[in-house]
Amino acid sequence: MFRITPIKNGLCAIDGIYADGVNAGFKKDGFDVGFIRSEKIMNIAYLFTTNKFQAAPVKYVLNKNIEKTNFILANSKNANALTGEEGINDIKEILSFLNEKIDAINPIMSSTGVIGVRIDKEKIKSAIEKFDFNAKNSKNFAKAIMTTDSFYKEIAFEVEGNFGKFKIAGVAKGAGMINPAMATMLCFIVTDANVPREKMKKILSEINDNTFNAISVDGDTSTNDSVFLMSTNEGDYEEGAFREALNQVMLKLATDIVKDGEGATKLVAFNVKGAKNKLEAKIAAKALANSLLVKTAIFGEDPNWGRIASTIGASGIECDENTLSIEIGDVLIYDKGKNCFDKVTEEKARKVMKKDSFKIEVDIGIGDGKFRAFGCDLSYDYVKINAEYRT
Repeated sequence: MFRITPIKNGLCAIDGIYADGVNAGFKKDGFDVGFIRSEKIMNIAYLFTTNKFQAAPVKYVLNKNIEKTNFILANSKNANALTGEEGINDIKEILSFLNEKIDAINPIMSSTGVIGVRIDKEKIKSAIEKFDFNAKNSKNFAKAIMTTDSFYKEIAFEVEGNFGKFKIAGVAKGAGMINPAMATMLCFIVTDANVPREKMKKILSEINDNTFNAISVDGDTSTNDSVFLMSTNEGDYEEGAFREALNQVMLKLATDIVKDGEGATKLVAFNVKGAKNKLEAKIAAKALANSLLVKTAIFGEDPNWGRIASTIGASGIECDENTLSIEIGDVLIYDKGKNCFDKVTEEKARKVMKKDSFKIEVDIGIGDGKFRAFGCDLSYDYVKINAEYRT
């Protein structure tokens, strides 16, 4: 048995972890460059975007095959993507400058923002000059990586059991270009759990499939999507407890990203069960989360169940209208070929859709495959935000 307890101070709740953010001029106001520093060299595992045009920071890490580090440098407002070899050389120059200020072991740079523009190296260097490397301001780091986010995303837990105890914490950013397929989103998770190095990537990948890979805001996969898991290995470890704690961290951050979807007003869980297998359940759930017609119906609080059924039918999975069931919240709308939708049912479903968060449950009725995806509505503000993104 084990107990998971929320704690304060985000990443800096982990002993020996320092973090902060400063303003380097990428944003008019607020933090735009930040760091995470560890007293101990950390083991690291990571998952990156499947977009074929991977950004320079992603290529840099993959080319060096980094397995250990003690420093993360991150910036917002510039993705350093589609910048060619110059983008990678810019990272090398910036990290060389960083090492003149502090002993950074295999430092990693992570970026998010506008694509196709070379990063302003002098602004990054000016930020490094401002860093207090002994600061413990996890919140400032979380704010420094925000772009169109409306709130910073941070969580930390202490886990105790018969095995001992460990801590785990994470921060993330993301509100648009969210359709992770790996994971625009960035996520940094730090723990002191003594996780075996060879298990880190496997556990991270498995949990990612049901958390960050289960969310969608707009169906677009960024060039920079990244999830990092780092461990100082100073605490205790039990695999079951670690998996559950990591799952809670990643699920909280993932759903926060959907809640903060650009212009979003509602968080919706799309629960698909009874599919032929898990893959087909995932295809159907993600199709619902990405459907523009379903999203706009959610925004309008319109229980237009025909859009749900049509999306399932168009998804390519094996399905039959005579085995299909659809519920909005706990309101049964369609049941194995029978239309249950009348004025009373419609009003009940509409009340469910007025909530800030609710579930849509679909039973395909032919197998035992199941998957849960998370999505949001599509509002007028989404168009406005993205129409003005570079201005």
